[in-house]
Amino acid sequence: MRRSVMMMAIAVMVGSIATAASAQTPPSPSGPAYSKRFFTTALEKDPSRVVQMQMQLHLPNRPGNGFHTHNGDQWEAVIEGEITYMVKGQPPQVLKVGDSVYIPRGTIHRNENKSNAPARTVELLIMDKDKPQNNPVPTD
Repeated sequence: MRRSVMMMAIAVMVGSIATAASAQTPPSPSGPAYSKRFFTTALEKDPSRVVQMQMQLHLPNRPGNGFHTHNGDQWEAVIEGEITYMVKGQPPQVLKVGDSVYIPRGTIHRNENKSNAPARTVELLIMDKDKPQNNPVPTD
């Protein structure tokens, strides 16, 4: 029940800005076509970490992001379409609308939209302050 309420609240909030978000695209040829950070704020009672929330637009027929890690924990929820989520050394998981995944600190992972339709995700991250959000992992 709590998960359903959280997903609904996120979908309502993100849905209100989804149209504007889809109109903007950075020049990167891979990974999300658009990323919108809603906020970054200090974690209460722990000034060494921050909380970030963002939405990403993943277009079909576009290479996903490369394998990477984060300097903190991440929660990702699919609010439109579907995403193929991969953890290095494990079988891929297809995440559909309403699905979410918890990605612990240091997990080597990546996302890719392998479908024929756009996909949107909302991500919540609790990260170390003053550290990069992503740490690329060299390919083998």
